Amino acid sequence: MRHRLYYFLPDIESARRSFDDMLLSRIEQRHIRFISGKPLPPDMPEAGFFLKTDVLHGAAAGMIVGAILGMVFGALLIVYYELGQATVLVTTLMGILFGGWASSMVAAAMPNSRLKEFYPDLEKGQILMIVDVPARRVQEIEKMLAARHPEMKFGGEEPHMPVFP
Repeated sequence: MRHRLYYFLPDIESARRSFDDMLLSRIEQRHIRFISGKPLPPDMPEAGFFLKTDVLHGAAAGMIVGAILGMVFGALLIVYYELGQATVLVTTLMGILFGGWASSMVAAAMPNSRLKEFYPDLEKGQILMIVDVPARRVQEIEKMLAARHPEMKFGGEEPHMPVFP
């Protein structure tokens, strides 16, 4: 399991130094992301679409609602039109697909709800560094960053991030 650590950095130079320190601490580049209100240099990994938007949360919520509505619609079709039992399965699957697609389209335009507490600091010009670290190395990384970067502000920790992507 990985833990997601959030750090605020005052400027690009500080972000670049902490990025280099993370790489030297053997944290892979794919586990380090930055979010900033201003453009970042091309050599610094910027947070991707799924991290910046609420598309995954929206798709999950839409699939749940779509499944429930699909089951209800399928049950109504069976009662009123005397269709087979497979109708519920088909309408439920259609509800899951449509609900996930429709709500992910809406959520793609919304900022990530997990990051909403960080937006006031981002608007002030700070840079958010998001690092996914193995659980056994969290204290080591926190101590190293605190010692080497006194300008850095700890933004929080999110435990139990999945190992994949």
